Amino acid sequence: MGSKVHTCAHQGCHKLIPFDDRYCTQHIALHPRDTKRFDKAYNVKRQHDSKTKERIAFYQTKQWKQLRKQVIERDNGLDQYALRDGLVVPGKLVDHIVPIEFAPELKDDINNLVLTSMASHKAKTEWEQTYYGTGKKNTINRSAVPVREIKYIPIKFNELKTI
Repeated sequence: MGSKVHTCAHQGCHKLIPFDDRYCTQHIALHPRDTKRFDKAYNVKRQHDSKTKERIAFYQTKQWKQLRKQVIERDNGLDQYALRDGLVVPGKLVDHIVPIEFAPELKDDINNLVLTSMASHKAKTEWEQTYYGTGKKNTINRSAVPVREIKYIPIKFNELKTI
């Protein structure tokens, strides 16, 4: 297997670049080096309650970073929802199949993780909010049966708008 690669983080760019880089040579100049101040403001807004704060903190741990790397490698850098529908689309996000808001005990289970694109992730999040009752201003539906396999999640990649 060759060097690990992923797509450029610039919106709409699909160039493959080394895993340690964030942007391709064409787009690196368009993004300021001080993005941490924007990230910080976003995180302050998001961390309004202790449960959200705890979930967000998990994504900064060494354990999560190792899991994420394993999932990207296992899924060959491809969106698994698109692949399920017969399409080859690069993935950038590692997503919990059963959301940790619904089943926190599955947060570090590699079998509950899948690589997705922004379009698939957005559609799946909308489905989760309806099915599980996750998200802001929703009530968790404890009677929902956890859907552990992506083949049973009713989103179709070919019907999504690409982001």
